[in-house]
Amino acid sequence: MDLDEAQKQRVAAWITEGLKLSDIQKRLGSELGISMTYMEVRLLVDDLKLTPKDPERPPVPELGKNKAPAAPSNAAPAINEEDELRQPDDAMGGTAPAPRRVSVNVDQLARPGSLVSGKVTFSDGKSAQWYLDQSGRLGLIPQEAGYKPAASDVQAFQLELQDELARLGF
Repeated sequence: MDLDEAQKQRVAAWITEGLKLSDIQKRLGSELGISMTYMEVRLLVDDLKLTPKDPERPPVPELGKNKAPAAPSNAAPAINEEDELRQPDDAMGGTAPAPRRVSVNVDQLARPGSLVSGKVTFSDGKSAQWYLDQSGRLGLIPQEAGYKPAASDVQAFQLELQDELARLGF
């Protein structure tokens, strides 16, 4: 279908407004009385050498790159989780044991309904069963009802699990 110059300029204005092709298709019908399929609208916009604008997406923060804001100089020093897990030096002057971390084990035989499963022990010593189902969803079944691991432990668990599964060829 051929459009006159005024109609072409109107379509170009709609594109610069940020309208989607489906919206342009509707406006062509309602405002100009021109019935076009979606594909015809796509070809029209291409013929006019116009490019629809992509909707702007909010920025997604990258994991691990978020830094805590610096504490004011008059504030007490912040204590991170590793510091809390360290034990004081023993009386003999030895060093404190290394902080416990998240450990992941993979079952030899996967739970029914899952591709792979296993056990995780979090840094606080509590454990849970984990599984990865056919849809790629990761699930946790804590041994203690209502237990929710710390966010840093969940992130560490996911990284450990990814490494372990890669090592096993998954």
